[in-house]
Amino acid sequence: MVRAIDKLEPFQRAISKAHLAAAGVAVDSLENPDKPLIAIANSWNEVCPGHEPLKKLAEEVKKGVLEAGGEPIEFNTIGMCDGIAQGHAGMRYCLPHREIIADSCEAMIVGEGCFDGVVYLGSCDKIIPAMLMAAARINLPAALVTCGPCYDEIKPSESKALRARFLAGEATERDVIEGTLRYYTGPGVCPFLGTANTMGCLTEGLGMMLPNGALWPSSTSQRRFSARQTGAAVVDLVRRNIRPSDIMTQAAIDNTVKLLASIGGSLNALIHLPALAAELGLECTWTQVAEITSKTPVICNVVPNGDISCVNLYKAGGIPAVLDTIKGDLDTSVMTVTGKSLAENLETSVLRCDRSVIRTQDDPASIANGIQVLYGNLAPEGALVKTSAVPADQHVWSGTAMVFNSEEEAFDAYNAHAIKPGTGVIIRYEGPKGGPGMKELHRVTEIMKGIPNSAVITDGRFSGASGGLSVGYLCPEAFDGAPIALVEDGDKINIDLTKNLIEVEVSDEEFARRKQDWKPVIHENGGHLLARYAKQVSSAKTGAVIQ
Repeated sequence: MVRAIDKLEPFQRAISKAHLAAAGVAVDSLENPDKPLIAIANSWNEVCPGHEPLKKLAEEVKKGVLEAGGEPIEFNTIGMCDGIAQGHAGMRYCLPHREIIADSCEAMIVGEGCFDGVVYLGSCDKIIPAMLMAAARINLPAALVTCGPCYDEIKPSESKALRARFLAGEATERDVIEGTLRYYTGPGVCPFLGTANTMGCLTEGLGMMLPNGALWPSSTSQRRFSARQTGAAVVDLVRRNIRPSDIMTQAAIDNTVKLLASIGGSLNALIHLPALAAELGLECTWTQVAEITSKTPVICNVVPNGDISCVNLYKAGGIPAVLDTIKGDLDTSVMTVTGKSLAENLETSVLRCDRSVIRTQDDPASIANGIQVLYGNLAPEGALVKTSAVPADQHVWSGTAMVFNSEEEAFDAYNAHAIKPGTGVIIRYEGPKGGPGMKELHRVTEIMKGIPNSAVITDGRFSGASGGLSVGYLCPEAFDGAPIALVEDGDKINIDLTKNLIEVEVSDEEFARRKQDWKPVIHENGGHLLARYAKQVSSAKTGAVIQ
């Protein structure tokens, strides 16, 4: 092993070592050619509950690096909390900040040119995907550490009932705060199977996280031990020259989609996995995903697919138990950050499997098509729905369109009691370009549950915790003059999940007539970050990557 810093030109090598020493890195470590320099890319902050524990976990990672004979050097990047950004214009920044994190890691790690490996610490919705993208792009030996889900004292349904009482005027703001703290009991990832826990689980499935690394609960000794072991593991990866490109192969991506389908994970994975695949020079298309999910049963009943939390999934055996249950469908020869294959990991990491939480694939309750891609004249390039969270009586649905050009307009109509049962609420100009930033419309899905036989249809996104008949990620988006931009109030919408269909009863000729008068709605974007993003971002179906 020749360290990156020792490959520098002699004078610059000396200057680089001097600067690192001035920052507190031991001179003896800098002069020892057998001590790899390991970057600790941390997204710790005091804003996001899932990131508050990462400062202490980074100290555990450093211990592991030092014990394995490496030298840890930490830096920070940003990490937004989607829960705080929900329901207002700030949500427009959440998806773009995925690219900022990946770029910032690249700037620090590649720009400094002195690191041999990386431990990435991140916990939440866009941060874990960003760090996977950075790991793929930079391709230094690496692994990820998350803080794990927080413990919950009440059931997910009790938390939802509390929010419903608030919306009905039957609970106070203080009631919501104090009641929610019995669900989110402390720092850690939100307890449901939203995008944050989904992406942690998928990272473990990809092989980029130690076994059980996704779901050891936050603030436990197991969580600390896992972080410490990760630090040591990356030093070993450096010495063995095992890189992310050796781990995140096409077979590993395919395995991960099967894991996503099996746990009934977040739809947001279908923008993050294509983006990751693009960094790797691989493919993860919606067509590929639909082919897998159409025949892969959902075997877990974690909210929103049931009424238990991710801590219950951990207690039932965690991701190792899920992978072991579906291993007949997986390529278990893939490499992982342990330096062993997935098959070898499963021999030692599966400690238990509670079949009341992790069903077998042939269990009558395990039904395929947990995630579907719908097509039709309203979504010529596809739209996504989390079928496992849609009530059975809405799998075939028809209703009348009520059109809004922003999330805010939809909220105003709801507050004015203008949305009636049987309405197909279309919220457009919330796609990657039109938002700009592709807002997550979780609050809309929450309020619409109170309106019987209704649906939400949007070119925006949803939270992994969203349920009901919620069809999103619709492509092409309204900003591009797509059919969703031409729908009018009163048009009849048909959704048939048994046929993968979403359509509006409008003829091609009528669409052509409407298109003649169409002009895009331009949302205020501040003229800075979001304006640049709108000019450069690709379609949701290709990962909303910057081109």
